[in-house]
Amino acid sequence: MRRLILNIIVALSLAIPVLATPLPAFACAAGNSSEGQTLQGINQSGCDDKGVQKVIHAAVNILSLVVGALAVIMIILAGFKYITSGGEQQAVANAKSTLVYALVGVAVAALAQILVHFVLFQTQKAAG
Repeated sequence: MRRLILNIIVALSLAIPVLATPLPAFACAAGNSSEGQTLQGINQSGCDDKGVQKVIHAAVNILSLVVGALAVIMIILAGFKYITSGGEQQAVANAKSTLVYALVGVAVAALAQILVHFVLFQTQKAAG
């Protein structure tokens, strides 16, 4: 039961920010033709709007926020496990491994965000 509640909380924390993200508006001088709309959608119509890049940037920021919040929760949980271990070797080892995995997760998320922002910057620089 506890695992089910945790799964529901994680699913909602991932779904709500994604559903609340506004979609980009494609109202530019590209025209109402299907070709103009397609070109606008892939940022080749000459408009100032960076639709695809904005969506990717927003998605990366939302995922980074979620990962950061989950990492803080896991670090607090690891500390709680460590405090309540009562000196048992197995419980202490479990708390330490939880802490290590949470910190590794933060590092991987930070490196992934740096990599995505680097790629977006390079594509933006190459495009114009």
